[in-house]
Amino acid sequence: MTARVPHTVAFAIEGPIARADLPGLCARVCELLQKSKAGVALCDVSGVDVDAVTVDALARLQLGARRSGCQVRLCNASDELRELVAFMGLRDVLPE
Repeated sequence: MTARVPHTVAFAIEGPIARADLPGLCARVCELLQKSKAGVALCDVSGVDVDAVTVDALARLQLGARRSGCQVRLCNASDELRELVAFMGLRDVLPE
């Protein structure tokens, strides 16, 4: 019996992200994930600002993805973003 490889979808988010942008961003990404039926979502974060709102947005995207049976993995994260994610205690929540 062979292991099934999850379908993968890729998208990018760019910043700056304002707190008021979070509901719309989450709704758009969750819709993409539900339509794609992907098991893994590769999120290019090379164009985001490194701040708490961005990390909040990524954590919310991960929560929405998990509700769809998907996992978001960060791609092209800067060292600063990785450090902030770790500082906020979300390294295991937001893997690369």
